[in-house]
Amino acid sequence: MIVIFAFIMFYLVSYVLNPYSRWWVEYINSSYYEILGEMTITFLFCVIMSESSIFMHKLLNKRFPWTQAPLKRLSIETIANIILVLILIFFQVLIHIALSGEEKREMSPQDLTDFAQFIVVSILIGLMISGINTGNFLIMNWKSSAMEALENKVKAAQHEQAAAEAELLALKLQIDPHFVFNNLSVLSELILEDQQLGYEYAENFSKVYRYLLLNAKKDLISLADEIKFIHAYIFLLQQRAGTGVQFNIEIDPALNHLRIPPLTLQLLIENALKHNKLLKDDPLKISIKGTDSEELTVSNGIKALDRKPVSAGIGLDNIKKRYRLLGKALPTIVQDSQQFTVIVPLIKL
Repeated sequence: MIVIFAFIMFYLVSYVLNPYSRWWVEYINSSYYEILGEMTITFLFCVIMSESSIFMHKLLNKRFPWTQAPLKRLSIETIANIILVLILIFFQVLIHIALSGEEKREMSPQDLTDFAQFIVVSILIGLMISGINTGNFLIMNWKSSAMEALENKVKAAQHEQAAAEAELLALKLQIDPHFVFNNLSVLSELILEDQQLGYEYAENFSKVYRYLLLNAKKDLISLADEIKFIHAYIFLLQQRAGTGVQFNIEIDPALNHLRIPPLTLQLLIENALKHNKLLKDDPLKISIKGTDSEELTVSNGIKALDRKPVSAGIGLDNIKKRYRLLGKALPTIVQDSQQFTVIVPLIKL
């Protein structure tokens, strides 16, 4: 498209500059074959000039970006285009001399005028091509920046929504009367029965609340911190549920520096407890394992309740949403008749 524009503008500008030049008089009186040959040569010249200008424009984008020093870039590109056109004209003259054998012919004043006009027209066309390339680049760059800004706004809004949902889950756990009163009830009983165990229970209860208050709004937390929280949370659960649930945690210490969205493991444990029976003679077994594959495997046996619990679907959906917004691989759910497993990717920073 730009080649056709350059081709048309070449003739138009030439005519506007000097419609009575000898070149135009000879051109009009030429035969169709001569005109076709002249147009073919001009078209090839425009093709070479356009492609060379585009190549130089891309090269300058890497060395002298518009965003760093626009005036310097404008000056360099203008001078480079003029030099490029002069080089192309030089080679065109050499080819013309080689084909016509007119190496020793002296140029008349009219020849010099026509040649100067050809140089001026070529430089103007070269600058027009450069202007089109620059305008197209700036427009595309503006569109890209606008789209990126819009995507960032949408992503930020989604992040806020996911963070708000995670915070809501933490707040629900903090103010849930069942959670609070059950823990306080267990604590009061333990203090009367076993003061040492009561002290441990109170200490773990404070760890859980401290973790919720400090980390609920964060995007990521170290696996080591999440595991410490889960140990405290499990301690509370086991004091309430007794032998109805059993936990097995095996984490490779080499994974401790990796990251995970806070409350991920708590949500998965809560999901398992919500959908399964807790029987003392046949306890629910929940396993959390981490190997050198940089992922956690959280699995539990299936002991389905007689009635499916009403769930808002916040837990697993929230985990997936937060991974999606972080631009990471999503957790994978694997389920059969005996086992429910969630594979949680760990994140490197």
